[in-house]
Amino acid sequence: MPTLDVPEERLRKFKYRGKDASMRRQQRMAVSLELRKARKDEQTLKRRNIIDSCPDPASEKPTKEMPVSLTLGEIIKGVNSSDPVLCFQATQAARKMLSQERNPPLKLVVEAGLIPRLVEFLKLSFYPCLQFEAAWALTNIASGTSEQTRAVVEGGAIQPLVELLSSPSVTVCEQAVWALGNIAGDGPEFRDIVISSNAIPHLLALISSTIPIAFLRNITWTLSNLCRNKNPYPCEKAVQQMLPILFYLLQQQDREILSDTCWALSYLTDGCNERIGQVVNTGVLPRLVELMTSSELSVLTPSLRTVGNIVTGTDQQTQMAIDAGMLKVLPQLLRHAKPAIQKEAAWALSNVAAGPRQHIQLLIAHDILPPLVALLKNGEFKVQKEAVWTVANFTTGANLDQLIQLVHSGVLEPLVNLLTVPDVKIVLIILDIFAYILQAAEKLSEKENLCLLIEELGGIDRIEALQLHENRQIGQTALNIIEKHFGEEEDEGIILLDQLLDQDNEIVNASQKTSKAPRLL
Repeated sequence: MPTLDVPEERLRKFKYRGKDASMRRQQRMAVSLELRKARKDEQTLKRRNIIDSCPDPASEKPTKEMPVSLTLGEIIKGVNSSDPVLCFQATQAARKMLSQERNPPLKLVVEAGLIPRLVEFLKLSFYPCLQFEAAWALTNIASGTSEQTRAVVEGGAIQPLVELLSSPSVTVCEQAVWALGNIAGDGPEFRDIVISSNAIPHLLALISSTIPIAFLRNITWTLSNLCRNKNPYPCEKAVQQMLPILFYLLQQQDREILSDTCWALSYLTDGCNERIGQVVNTGVLPRLVELMTSSELSVLTPSLRTVGNIVTGTDQQTQMAIDAGMLKVLPQLLRHAKPAIQKEAAWALSNVAAGPRQHIQLLIAHDILPPLVALLKNGEFKVQKEAVWTVANFTTGANLDQLIQLVHSGVLEPLVNLLTVPDVKIVLIILDIFAYILQAAEKLSEKENLCLLIEELGGIDRIEALQLHENRQIGQTALNIIEKHFGEEEDEGIILLDQLLDQDNEIVNASQKTSKAPRLL
């Protein structure tokens, strides 16, 4: 198959076109940055505990009646008291203040200097109720801005919180898990401090078949935050510690646990092929593919994201996803009612299509072309863009027979219609697709028939019009296609070419003066 004469910078956007694996993957992932940014907040980074519940048995409660509320000044005085009961009352009042649903005074509490004293309370094992209230207050402070989380960390809270993971009080232990989850969720710096404080083994030791479901949800969420962020990624030791328990959690039936576990795996696979391999080698793929059929969006979305990440890896890793059944599920996801799921599915499909010809053949065998063409015709534009990438990768990797099947699927009509979109990059990709298919048709002595089909679809008129596009690269690409494949039929081509050359001269002269040009990619 002849190679398209396309700019190297655009060629690098394809996963498997003459580059080393890391560059291929990096560039294709960059194309999907918008996909990731659009949904980066689907899993909550931090959470405040606003449920006012009594944590421990009556025997653990202070003996004095607790006031309903205290002023901030009274709270400051109380937490600095030597009386444990007054300390408890003041700390509980601070916690309640920090737990109000709207506009909790996190900044005021931090500026009041309460954090060091709250951290001291974490160490008072004889007063589990006080430990609980202090941990809860610190949890809510850490749910705030990065500056407020930093105040908790610099106040020395992490190590005492890790030690509370061994507390005999389940509620104290669970609140410590929550607080550490908020701290880790702030970013890689604090995540790594939590990891280096030996939190992971303590977290894993808490998981058993008898653990309350709410507690297990909190642990799973905290583990997902310990997997989160990639600048830098969590250290390999931490990942190896967490992967077996993530595999275990993936077998659960609870929706929240499954969602957070899948998000954790999506973070761990959003990296180099070696990191993808660490996850794939645990054997999670069959279960992930099964979860891609979930009716719960909170489970479907991260499981699909994780499998999509995996197929950005090596051919072998992609093959493992195919063997797990992903191509059996993708057609129904391309037809999903939610455009966001359609887009994720098309993105995953584009990377399968970027693989070897046997993978392309499997796409055909699983009847993926009809729903793909339907998306090109009727999908939202953000979905159509991913579908165009899929067709482009398919086209540049397919053999002649596979290209024939692509044309027979009806893909040309929606591609012609998309030539009028205002997205320069997408128009360039579609022009390249046409050029590539026309070259293939020439090899098969079918070029005349293909040209007639493109003409019937209005493609020649659209490509001709693009010769005068304001973007020079689009204009030149369209001109090349007309000259090479349709030039002998065009009586008006000379006039159009003269117009184009005049326009080009004006643009060149202008660019020499301004040193500016449109950024294409």
